[in-house]
Amino acid sequence: MVIINFILFQLAWFACVLGAGKAMPWLGVWATVVIIAWHLYTAKQAKPEALLMLMALMIGAIFDQAMLSSHLIDYMHHGWSADIVPVWILALWLGFATALNVTLRWMRGRHLIAIIFGAIGAPLAYLSAAKLGALTLQGTATYIALGIGWAIITPLLLIISTKLDGFKEANE
Repeated sequence: MVIINFILFQLAWFACVLGAGKAMPWLGVWATVVIIAWHLYTAKQAKPEALLMLMALMIGAIFDQAMLSSHLIDYMHHGWSADIVPVWILALWLGFATALNVTLRWMRGRHLIAIIFGAIGAPLAYLSAAKLGALTLQGTATYIALGIGWAIITPLLLIISTKLDGFKEANE
């Protein structure tokens, strides 16, 4: 299950980023919708997973909107108004949430690792998205903001995922 979840999240990420880079922002949304449907279908309990996705979406939308409004990131091909965080980024947050209780489950309770993972991994992911033409990053301040933001968001989402875990066994 972990390997399938990892592969599906990577597919969602590439569909969203490459779709945005190729002026097809809805491509990643549709791919992510299919992946979310499969994720909810395979969950032992779909409701907590859906709530976790909603929480991640809200946190992510606020964070990425702040990055956009601060002119630290310019997103390509929004799918709607350029003043609002793009549809494909929102899909990415939903896709990321599918990994929290499966692929990233091992990181729960390991807050320092989660902080480091977020602080390093997110700027690298955004840099990769920039190299694929999905967004542009506006200098060193952007990397610092991404690192700090994700150093907070990653452990926060992992803590929330322990409460909203649709994949836990009945005896956990």
